[in-house]
Amino acid sequence: MSKSIQAIRGMNDILPDQTPRWQYVERIFREVMAAYGYQEIRLPLVEKTELFKRSIGEVTDIVEKEMYTFEDRNGDSLTLRPEGTAGCVRAGIENGLLHNQIHRLWYGGAMFRHERPQKGRYRQFHQLGVEVFGLGGPDIDIELILITARLWRLLGLYDEVRLQLNSLGSVEARAAYRERLVEYFEAHADALDEDSRRRLYSNPLRILDSKNPQMQDLIEAAPRLVEHLDDESREHFDALCAALRTAGIHFEINPRLVRGLDYYGKTVFEWVTDRLGAQGTVCAGGRYDGLVEQLGGRATPAIGFALGMERLVALVEHLPEAAAEGPHAYLVLAGERAERQGMLIADSLRDQLPGLRLLVNCGGGSFKSQLKRADKSGASLALILGEQEVAEDTVTIKPLRTEAAQQVMSQSSLADYLGAHIVAEMS
Repeated sequence: MSKSIQAIRGMNDILPDQTPRWQYVERIFREVMAAYGYQEIRLPLVEKTELFKRSIGEVTDIVEKEMYTFEDRNGDSLTLRPEGTAGCVRAGIENGLLHNQIHRLWYGGAMFRHERPQKGRYRQFHQLGVEVFGLGGPDIDIELILITARLWRLLGLYDEVRLQLNSLGSVEARAAYRERLVEYFEAHADALDEDSRRRLYSNPLRILDSKNPQMQDLIEAAPRLVEHLDDESREHFDALCAALRTAGIHFEINPRLVRGLDYYGKTVFEWVTDRLGAQGTVCAGGRYDGLVEQLGGRATPAIGFALGMERLVALVEHLPEAAAEGPHAYLVLAGERAERQGMLIADSLRDQLPGLRLLVNCGGGSFKSQLKRADKSGASLALILGEQEVAEDTVTIKPLRTEAAQQVMSQSSLADYLGAHIVAEMS
């Protein structure tokens, strides 16, 4: 026997007993996006490598260590997308969606990073993302945070997450702060770990995000960017905080929140939870007003966020609303005539009752074995069609989850009966 082929490490199958939770999260997300007037955009999984080098930053961990990059037959360097914002900006520029226009967009799908797989962090992972172009004021920052807060309420997670905010200021303010930060860490170089020494001159703000416990006191004492903001960024941030207080949304200002991508400026935010261990960020985003111009378009204000699907699914897995829905009924077919007519009867019922979940027995089997399959399916009713029922245009209904007696009715009455049964299940 040949050796079986296994999935690539960190790229996981999502099995039928798991997909209902994914569908639940996706459905709620779609409903919220529609409620706020956002439109879906669908983007390629593969982009030119240069797109991510220019947007994310060549000295970030993603570009240096984590991207899945390869050459195609033409010798072009291509990369499986590690995040969605850069591709959305590229699509907006290429298709003329951005200049002097306002667009509120969302997308979903797989992303790829070659990281060490662990709970909540995979090499193929899934995100739902939102990007807004053409609005530079704090009001759209507020709207995005209100959208995420509504999502948590509808998903039953509002008490499980908390909001963290920071402002990264303007490019000029960050440059001045960067110099102060380098001076500070240079004076404490002996206390830096290897990763922080590597980042000291290429991306010193990322040192603030280090999880090394031996460096936390050093990081806590570092100069804070919020104290070095330019006036415009400070006013923007103050307006955002005031509006969130008015809306009753609690938040924490986290001066160490810098995000891992070079394109962010001004507002950055994360929703975090304590229920997932080290991988506690379930939503992250912020402003990236300079990215469109950086990628070849005209200067366009922009902001967005992304949700980690795997982490959200882990948070809702205990909710009954996210559980799998079994069929309402299972059609048992006993005899050749019943097998011939059963499929036609089933499709007629689906035509009359669009919400009906009806599983039809296939593959034959004894009457007893079919009833076992019906019970195992989770259906609440077995619809029995045998030779006698075919001859008399009837069907026998056997309740599977209650002690109620089975009954026989005409096939013409079946749709009305099942319709009432579905309504009763939903109430």
